[in-house]
Amino acid sequence: MIHIIGGGLAGSEAAWQAAACGVPVTLYEMRPVRPTPVHQTDSLAELVCSNSFRADKIENAVGLLKAEMRRLGSLVIRVADATRVPAGGALAVDRVRFAQGITAALEVAPLVTIRREEIPDLSLSGDVQEPLIVATGPLTSPRLSQAVAALVGQDQLYFYDAISPIVLAETLDLGIVFRASRWGRHTPAPAETGLEDHAVSGGAAGAGDYLNCPMTADEYHRFHAALLGAELATLHEIDTGRFFEGCLPIEVMARRGEDTPRFGPMKPVGLVDPRTGRRPYAVVQLRQDTLAGDHYSLVGFQTRLKWGEQARVFRMIPGLEAAEFVRFGMIHRNTYINGPSVLGPTWQVRRRPSLFFAGQISGVEGYVESAASGLIAGLNAAALARDEMPQAPPRTTAIGALGHYVSHADAANYQPSNIAFGLIPVMDGAPRRRAERRRAIAERALTQIEAWRAALPCPPGSLAPTSDNAHHEDASPLVS
Repeated sequence: MIHIIGGGLAGSEAAWQAAACGVPVTLYEMRPVRPTPVHQTDSLAELVCSNSFRADKIENAVGLLKAEMRRLGSLVIRVADATRVPAGGALAVDRVRFAQGITAALEVAPLVTIRREEIPDLSLSGDVQEPLIVATGPLTSPRLSQAVAALVGQDQLYFYDAISPIVLAETLDLGIVFRASRWGRHTPAPAETGLEDHAVSGGAAGAGDYLNCPMTADEYHRFHAALLGAELATLHEIDTGRFFEGCLPIEVMARRGEDTPRFGPMKPVGLVDPRTGRRPYAVVQLRQDTLAGDHYSLVGFQTRLKWGEQARVFRMIPGLEAAEFVRFGMIHRNTYINGPSVLGPTWQVRRRPSLFFAGQISGVEGYVESAASGLIAGLNAAALARDEMPQAPPRTTAIGALGHYVSHADAANYQPSNIAFGLIPVMDGAPRRRAERRRAIAERALTQIEAWRAALPCPPGSLAPTSDNAHHEDASPLVS
C-alpha cells in the first residue's frame, strides 16, 4: 500500500503511476472537508494560478519535459492534451474540464482509493514503513506544515505566489481588442470561441490564439502610475514576503521601473494593431481559459491588489473598460522545503527513504515540473512497495535534471526552479546554433528516457501517445 497526501497535480500523477505498477494507493485530499483560500472546487488537480502548461515544443525545456512525460505515460499531460485550448505554441487547457478529467480517471482506477480528509501528520505509513508521498502543494495545512518542519529539522521556507484575474469574454470591447499571436504563431485548429466575428474590427478570424489590448504611450504611463498608487491586500503573516521571480505580481514589476512591465508581460513585440497598422507601445494579452471561450485570463497579471483596486486599475486597459471579472487575482503563501538539504534525486527523504516529497512543496516551480516530480515519486514509491530499488532518470534528461537540481542545488541560497536547459548537462559536439543545439540535447534526452523506461521492472507509459505535439485521440476517454 502507498499513501499519498494531496490530490493536486503531483499527488494525482503519483497515484496514477503507482497504481499502474499494480500497487494499491490511498490518495488523501482535504478539500472540500477543509477548503483553501484559493481553490474553488473539490476536483483533483484544480489549477488555481494559470491554465497554461507553457511551451510545447522540445526546443523549449518545458516542452522537452512534457515530451518525456508523454513517453512515461503521464496522466496529467494526457488529460491536458485532451482538454487543450488555443494558446499559440503553448499547451493551455480548459481548467474545469482538465480537473474533471483527472478526477474521473482516478475515481475509476481500480487500485486507487480517494479519501476526503485532512491528514495532520506523517504517521500514515505506521510501523510497517509503507511508502508515503507528501504532495500537499503550496497551501499545506498548518498542522501538517508543523509536522514537516519537525521532520526536516529547520524552519519552513516560503515565498508568496499570486494568481491572475479572469474576465468574461462578452464584456470586452471588440472595437479595440484584436486577435493575434506574436509573430503569427497560433494553434492550427483553434476551437470555436464566439469571438470569431472580431474580423469586423480588423483582426482576422482564427489569426491568433490571444486577445490583445493595445496601449499608446500615454495610456501606458497612466496605467503604470495607477499601479504604483493602488492599494495592496495585506499579507497576513509577513509584509515583506519573497516572490518567485518567474511569477512576480504586476505591481511588483511596476515598482522595478517604468518600462519593466513593458519588457515583460506587456511587451508589444511581434504584434500589430489592425486599427493603426503599427506596433503598439504596450499590450495586455488575454488567454482563453475555457473551451467555450467565454472566460479569458490576463497573461502575466498576477497581483496582490485589493479587489476593488483591480477593477478600477485594470479597467484602464483599453478594451477592458466594461470588463466583468469572473475571478479577481489574489495572493497566497507558498510553502516548500529546502530540497538539497532533505531530498535525493529519487525524491526520497534521505533520512527516511520510505517518505517522498513531490510537487511544489518539494521545491519545484510550475505545473509541469510538479507533475513530473509526482511521476517519479510514484514510480519509486511503487518500486519500494514491490521490494525493488528506486531509480532516478538520467541527469541528461529534463526530468532527471529536475530531480538533480532539487537534490544538489546550493542549499544556502535555494529557490524553487522551473526546468531549464541550463540544468541539463552540456552535450559534446552539439551544434553551435542555439535552436539546433537544444534540439540535439532534446533528442538525446528522449532516447535516454526511452532506454531508462524500458529497463525498469515495471515500465511506465504503456498507453503513452507517440506524438509530442498533437491532440491525442486515445486521451479522450479520460475526459467527460
